[in-house]
Amino acid sequence: MLRQWWVAVGVAALALWFFISIEPVLMPFFVSMVLAYLGDPLADRLEAKGLSRRLSVSLVFLLLTLIIVISLLLVVPVLGRQLGQLVESLPAMLTWVEETVLPWVQSLTGMDLTTDIDALRKTVMANWKETGSFAAALLSQVSRSGLAFVAWIGNLALIPVVTFYLLLDWDIIVAKVRNWLPRRWETSVIRLAGECDEVLSAFLRGQLIVMLCLGGIYAIGLTLLGVSFGLLIGLLSGLASIVPYLGVIVGISVAGVVAFFQVGEWWMLLGVAAVFGFGQIVESVVLQPKLLGNKIGLHPVAVIFAVLAGGNLFGFTGVLLALPAAAVIMVLLRELNERYKNSPLYDAKLSRPDDEETP
Repeated sequence: MLRQWWVAVGVAALALWFFISIEPVLMPFFVSMVLAYLGDPLADRLEAKGLSRRLSVSLVFLLLTLIIVISLLLVVPVLGRQLGQLVESLPAMLTWVEETVLPWVQSLTGMDLTTDIDALRKTVMANWKETGSFAAALLSQVSRSGLAFVAWIGNLALIPVVTFYLLLDWDIIVAKVRNWLPRRWETSVIRLAGECDEVLSAFLRGQLIVMLCLGGIYAIGLTLLGVSFGLLIGLLSGLASIVPYLGVIVGISVAGVVAFFQVGEWWMLLGVAAVFGFGQIVESVVLQPKLLGNKIGLHPVAVIFAVLAGGNLFGFTGVLLALPAAAVIMVLLRELNERYKNSPLYDAKLSRPDDEETP
């Protein structure tokens, strides 16, 4: 038994090394797996209504494609424009910080940060035009690293192809994996797989909807309030809400600074706080109970550690993979904890001399 455990550990370590080695090519396959996982329940429902598997998958694939393309066409141009405006506004914002904020901070704390901010402002002033020209930077990168750019485009082109075939054969793949399981482990593995599926579906579907809803609430609220770059700040805050409380902390800080710099009135800060406060109320009262409940149950510290560890191991792909993997690991650790508490090792009592029967 001990030898089997060492073999399992060796295989797991070898698999981890293999995935780290091929990390540059993992991204399209991972994204395709996520899209296929999200689309499979809808394809199964269409198939249950009498449609063929190929037709059901084609309809789901078309729906996913339309959602992604329309979102990109609507959001990306506005985000690009606001990002360019933000870069162009950086010198003026740094000047405002130097002339308005720093004297106030110095009067309160006695710290003189003028030299550091002035150096930062001069650096930004010297480079902001180059930073703001995204197209020029992109063309320059392409000319310096043509093969890398071609590989990046190829990876993007692989995503729809791999997604379609995974979605088409998803049930077949699941059945084959189940058939490979040792018979004596099948019941336990299927039960754990069901728990992992519940957690993953709650995370991938529920958390994604929560992030999009919060991003929409923040973006619309800040835009109606008249805050510059409201769409950019709102959507980024929604994405950052994947880590509990990070989205609202980052969003309210950045939006507050931008709003106060823009208007110079304290009531704008109250408006920004009201927008993010409304988003938090909607999340806690409606979104979290309806979409997530207590299915994920990851501690905020565990979330932060998972994201940092995943990014360190697998780069951007690891950041995307971190929380689903952490959710699955949580299910497995919970199972190990239950088995440990039901084992003789946990319940064993120390024998004492006075407990032994005397002859």
